[in-house]
This record gives sequence, structure tokens and C-alpha cells, in this order.
Amino acid sequence: MKRNIIIYILTVLVVLGCSEDFSEGTNKGALSDAALANADGVDLLLTAAYSALDGQVGAVGDWEPTGDNWWMDVLTDDSHKGSTNGDQPALHALQTYNWTTGNSYFNSKWVALYAGVNRANAVISLANSITDVDLTTKIAEAKFLRAHYNFELTRLYGNVAYIDEVNAIENPDQPNDGPLWAEVETDFQFAIDNLPEDNGVARANSWTAKSYMAKALVYQQKWAEAEAIFNDVIDNGPYALNAEFNDNFNAAGKNSAEAIFSIQFEANDGATNNANGNKGGTLNFPGSGPLGTCCGFYQPTQDLANAFKTKNGLPDVTGYNASDINNDYGLTSSDFFLTYPGELDPRLDYTIGRRGIEYNGYGIHEGFDWVRAQLDAGPYLPKKNVYKNGETSTQGTGDWGQQFSGLHYNVIRYADVLLLAAEAKAEQGKFVEAMALVNQVRKRAINSTRVKDESGNDAANYVIAEYTPASFGTGDAAIEKIRFERRLELSMEGHRLFDLRRWSQDDPNYAVNKINTFIANEKRTVTSLNSSPYEAKHNIFPIPLRALDISENLKQNTVWSGN
Repeated sequence: MKRNIIIYILTVLVVLGCSEDFSEGTNKGALSDAALANADGVDLLLTAAYSALDGQVGAVGDWEPTGDNWWMDVLTDDSHKGSTNGDQPALHALQTYNWTTGNSYFNSKWVALYAGVNRANAVISLANSITDVDLTTKIAEAKFLRAHYNFELTRLYGNVAYIDEVNAIENPDQPNDGPLWAEVETDFQFAIDNLPEDNGVARANSWTAKSYMAKALVYQQKWAEAEAIFNDVIDNGPYALNAEFNDNFNAAGKNSAEAIFSIQFEANDGATNNANGNKGGTLNFPGSGPLGTCCGFYQPTQDLANAFKTKNGLPDVTGYNASDINNDYGLTSSDFFLTYPGELDPRLDYTIGRRGIEYNGYGIHEGFDWVRAQLDAGPYLPKKNVYKNGETSTQGTGDWGQQFSGLHYNVIRYADVLLLAAEAKAEQGKFVEAMALVNQVRKRAINSTRVKDESGNDAANYVIAEYTPASFGTGDAAIEKIRFERRLELSMEGHRLFDLRRWSQDDPNYAVNKINTFIANEKRTVTSLNSSPYEAKHNIFPIPLRALDISENLKQNTVWSGN
């Protein structure tokens, strides 16, 4: 037992200089057996396992390992990197599909996720060694977290090594023989079977585990199994859509009925340098304008803005990008500009900051003067991740003025579950049932408060309606409508890359065609955009060069061999 405790103690202390690479040994700490060999010690290690959700594990930088997956959106048609092209060149290389195995972003995310696995294993190992108290619930929480980290590793890198509480000690340098879906399912099932329905605020419970299990099954196209679990969560679980769409992105929505599993970022809670805020998202605030923030990253695309156009209240799934909604690219803030007069989904203006529309309580977006590098990254600003004016509990500032937001990040929210359930049903031909779930999401958008102009009127021509059986249809066309709804509801929340990848399982060119069409069309607006083409190999990350260098058993993904 003493060896187990010593092996893992630095996952709590995160002493500078220690490594959380899965295949490297861990330095010895100084705490005694008595300090950890009890329920309090298990709780301490479990807290450390939860704390790794944000990616801030002490071994890599702030934004590269981020837990909210914002920079994965930059690799899709939802977001530009933002700022100037020369700022964060490693990320610019990813955005333009000039990928190399040595890119630091790949390695930082890998290290952070395996650190999470390591910390979860620490809990399981220690809890299993204590016999005088029942710690099954703590083990179940740790296995839930391990499943989350392995889920992320699998959907990012494909073939990854499985490290459990036994081989983490005996030989952590394991081969990466394939994806970890079976191991993920096993851990989620243990959590389902052993966690209570209510485990306290922000902690995983059995309903959380069911929701995540069903999501993992969707990734494997196990439609019937996923549907059965989703039905249980929807019919019997404690979740519901928030009345207001925007409440998912403000202080009022923290740990709401819609929040199934969230990273619990907090600001101004007494932590030194606001260390509990979202360090991974610190770059993603307007680089100019009334907020006085840095650094102008994570700018929505014209393609995404166009997706919110409607015809008779419904999305134009196949023709949305034939023309652009009005934008002020190339115009100064003093130049004349008219906002788009056509029909729009009201979720647009809670997702994208655009000229002439109110911006999160800070006044009317003035365009060029609020955007750090309009010519490089387009005219739009993010909104969901940016705190609202007056919400001091979410406005954290670091030592050089950077923003560490206290907005929670929803890893899974109920709208995500509804749309995944709709997808599972549609893939089995249950189109009427699928439509009903999609309409739940759309009805919330219909009933949500609209963004207003300075006179108190709707800021744009918002027109949105529910689907009817005739307009929803059947077959591939209906499935595409569900996929499109996921983009409208969940854009700029770190989901798009993973959706495009899993939709490419049956058609390897699905993401290829979507992204390359986006690149061609986006140049109509962002004329400086210069990108290599997206290829099928970009549907999976390479195993990081650093990981290969320190391991004897890892092998590169085939499509990235020789790169």
C-alpha cells in the first residue's frame, strides 16, 4: 500500500518538474501512509481527479490542454483561430491543416488526458487497499472520470494505450492496440451500477453515467443500445431544458437542470490568481472594445453565421451557404453598415457577436474596433464563452490582466442528449420520434427571449418554427436535419469536430467534403484565408511525437506514419 500512495501523491501536489506522461515514472512524495490511507485521503485524490477535467495538470501550458475543447472548433467550419495569423503559430498550422506529429497542441492534450487517467487510477488503487470502510461509491466516481478521459483520448487519437490501476504501477508503458470503447463502457457501467441517483452538486451520479454511456454507444453506432439508455434518461432522469437558451452560458445556468456534467470553473472564489477559472479559454475574449480584454481568439466563421438563416422558420440545410448574411469585413467602425434583413434563427445572436447587435450587455457591437484582427480572422466575436456584463461572479482576472472566466463548461447538457437520442432513433427509422425530440430543442429556442435592439425591439428578423412530419421527412434527409440542429444548438461548444468525425465512419469523405467546401466558400468573406485541403487523415490526431519518443510500445496511427 505504501508504494501505491507514494506513486500517486504528486498527482495531488503537482510539484513543478514532475511528469504526468503515462509512460514515465513519478517522483516520490513525502506524505505518510496515515495521511492518505483513509476515506479523507481517497477524497483528496478524487478531488485531484476531478480537477484534471480542465486540463491544468501543471505539466503543460494553459490553453493547449484545455478541457473545453475550444481549439477543436478551430479545426472545423465553426471557428477561426482568431487574432493575427502569426499569433500562436502552432494553432494556425492546425487550422490550416498543416499538421505534424510534433505539434505541441497534440502533445499537451495527450499529457493532460493521461494525467486525468493517472489521477483516477490513484483513487481506485488507494480505495481498493482500504478495507475498514466501504468506498465503492468513490471507486465508481473515479471509474466514471477514467471513462471520460479515455473517451476523450479515443475520439481524439483513435488507437490509445489503456492504463489501469494495476499496470499504472507495474508497467505503464502499454501498447496502443486500438480504441478503448470496451474499457470505456466497462467503467461507465460500473459507475451506473454503483453511483447513487443524487451524489451532490457537480459530482457524477448514476444519471450522469447513463447519459455518458449512451453518448459513447452513439460514437460506436450502437443505436439500439444507446436509444434504450437515452429513453431512460429522458423519461425518468432529473434533467430538463432551461427555459432560456442563454441560461446555458451565464451565471444563472451553473449546475442547472440542463447541466448533466460540467467543468466547475469559478472566479473570484479566493483562489490565488483566480486559479479556478477557465485558464484554457483565456485567449478567447475580444481583443478590443469595451471589455478591455485579451486576446481576440476563437472567432466564429461566416459559414456558421450563414447556418442560422431560416426559410419559413426552418433551417436551409442544403442551401444555407449559397449566400452570406451581411457582414462588415473590410469596413471600419465608422463606415455605413446594415445588418441582415432576412429570416434568422434567434440562437444566432446568443452564439455569434456581430456588428449592429447587442453584445452580452456591453452595448451594440461596433464592428472593426472591437475585433483584434478582422482581416485575418473575420468580423465575428464569440459570445457563449464570454461572461455577461454585471456578472461579477464569472469575471476572473489573472496577474497580467488575462481573463479566467467562471462560467461552467457543459461537457454534456440535456439538449445534447435529446439530439443524440434523436439521431439514434432516426438511424433506426423512427423518424416521428426523432422529430419530436428535435422539436423539443427548437421549441425552447422559439420560446426564449430574443436579443433586443436599443429601442427594446427584436434586434433582427427572428423567425423559427418546429418541424412537421412533412418538413422533417425520412431517410438521409431527416438525419441531416438532426445533424444540422446539433450545429445550431451546440456550435462554439467544442462538439463540431467530433460530430464530423463520427459522421465520417460510413462515409470517409463526409468531413472532407464539408471542410473543403467551407474553405472555398469562406474565402468570399475572409479573403486572406489560405489553407491546405482537409484530408481523411485529419479525421484522427497523430500520436504525439513526444509520446512516441519516451515509449517503447506506442506506434503511430497508420495514416500519420512518416509524418
